[in-house]
Amino acid sequence: MSPDAPPCHHVLVLDSGIGGLSVVRAMRAAAPGLRLSYLADFAAFPYGAMAEDRLVARVCALIAAAPAAVDAVVVACNTASTVVLDAVRDRFAMPFVGVVPPVKPAGERSRTRAIAVLATEATVRRRYLDRLVADFAPDCRIVRVGSPELAQMAEDKMRGKPVDSDRLRAIVAPILSAEPPIDVGVLGCTHYPFLLPELDALSDGAITWLDPAPAVARRLRDVLPDGAARATGPDTAYTTGVLSDLDHLAPLLTETGFTRHLTWPDSGGEGI
Repeated sequence: MSPDAPPCHHVLVLDSGIGGLSVVRAMRAAAPGLRLSYLADFAAFPYGAMAEDRLVARVCALIAAAPAAVDAVVVACNTASTVVLDAVRDRFAMPFVGVVPPVKPAGERSRTRAIAVLATEATVRRRYLDRLVADFAPDCRIVRVGSPELAQMAEDKMRGKPVDSDRLRAIVAPILSAEPPIDVGVLGCTHYPFLLPELDALSDGAITWLDPAPAVARRLRDVLPDGAARATGPDTAYTTGVLSDLDHLAPLLTETGFTRHLTWPDSGGEGI
């Protein structure tokens, strides 16, 4: 980058797997000039299975490995967002954006006053979700489905494995059979947008599934500082697992703008 080039905001997007790439898609559309680094923490996948204190410590340690040139961090995981945001905001100076289940727009859209929340087991149990429902959909019947399987199902799909439609139907059966009929569904995990074609097929298009990613992208645009580091280098995807974890996802990573793949934090001395 030349000395006279405009500043380029450098944003780190963090998730335990591929889910955050659904957020990256929305970020690319909302702010195409960003330089992005993506960290898939495959060594700790899934975050929903981790004790809260361990999750806080791990995310703080990962972010501490990022250089000062990072202008903001997106915690692109619903479970992690409900657990770690206060801690990372206390420890680090850059702005953080988390993922909120889109209960508010669901409450505004639902005509049957019946809403589904499809999320991890950890997310459906959070008091944070209780507060969202009380604040934004108090008159709605809420069907909560917490699954330990769907995130892995999305991971497998993006690696070329077929989705087990019978198993998916069994998981979402309480949503499909609810009375009054559910007309709006909340996707409470960033992995789940990758399963939208299958979810739409199971509901025959009768349920509008709300993706939290566009709201995250809008919020990021609001919190980015006026000044920015003059970041150089290609957008890069990192993993805490083995590098082949990313190589197997090459088509998805290329689609979302990541052509360079490295392990974290060892990146040949280049930083992120």
